[in-house]
Amino acid sequence: MDGRTFLGLEATEHPQHWRLPVIPRLTSGGGFLFGGCGLAAACEAMELTTLRPTVWATAQYLAFARPPSIVDIAVHEPVTGHYTSQARAVGCVDGEEIFTVNAAMGLRPHELEGTWAEFPVVPQPDDCPPREFRFDPTQTVMGTIELRIAKARPISEYPGPPGDGRTAMWARFADLDANTTALAILGDLVGFGVSQALGDWAHGSSLDNTLRIVRLVPTDWILLDIRVHGVANGYGHGNVHLWTRDGALLGTASQSTIARRPVWARDDPPPDRP
Repeated sequence: MDGRTFLGLEATEHPQHWRLPVIPRLTSGGGFLFGGCGLAAACEAMELTTLRPTVWATAQYLAFARPPSIVDIAVHEPVTGHYTSQARAVGCVDGEEIFTVNAAMGLRPHELEGTWAEFPVVPQPDDCPPREFRFDPTQTVMGTIELRIAKARPISEYPGPPGDGRTAMWARFADLDANTTALAILGDLVGFGVSQALGDWAHGSSLDNTLRIVRLVPTDWILLDIRVHGVANGYGHGNVHLWTRDGALLGTASQSTIARRPVWARDDPPPDRP
């Protein structure tokens, strides 16, 4: 399945305007549009408008969109070159800006190529246990993905000692090819690695998600090699390398998230308020 179909992205009478109905299948555990789905919809809208594939895209998340709202996505293409377009997509709900995505789209004739990132040594998906959740994932975007833990502690070991900042997880979509949309969604999972690095529950919203696509090739499983760089002042920062099963680098994503202990995990929860 292609990304537009998976997301349910709809065309409008204006060729640079698109509509994204927010349905439960595109939401997070908090019940609002999953950030990676917002980035994916913006990338798909820009690809369809410019007729060029995504090279990189960065999303700034400004507000929440909950079902059954409709996100109106307006695409702007201020620069169109021979091979590269510089584009921007703004998503709004009832006039309120929800996200802004800046991107470059293009495909150039090339003779130079190489990969210098190192594919991690991890067990194959069949040898890895499924990811556990504290919420029912079936009515969220997580319900569309099979996730298997290649390097991470189970939730039964929280809280615990800090980790080494490295987490690895296999992902496979039931109805989505390894395309821009898949990578945008998986690139929004750096926050999972933040909890793993801290050895404690760290709940928070994504502030951004930057996706860089190296090469899209067919693969059943995608490996998320998550690397958390640091947590300070209430924010966590890290990136993720996205690999095929046989070690081809599909792309990278980086992210900053709000990092806070959820209320249910605090030793001193705030007092009841009227």
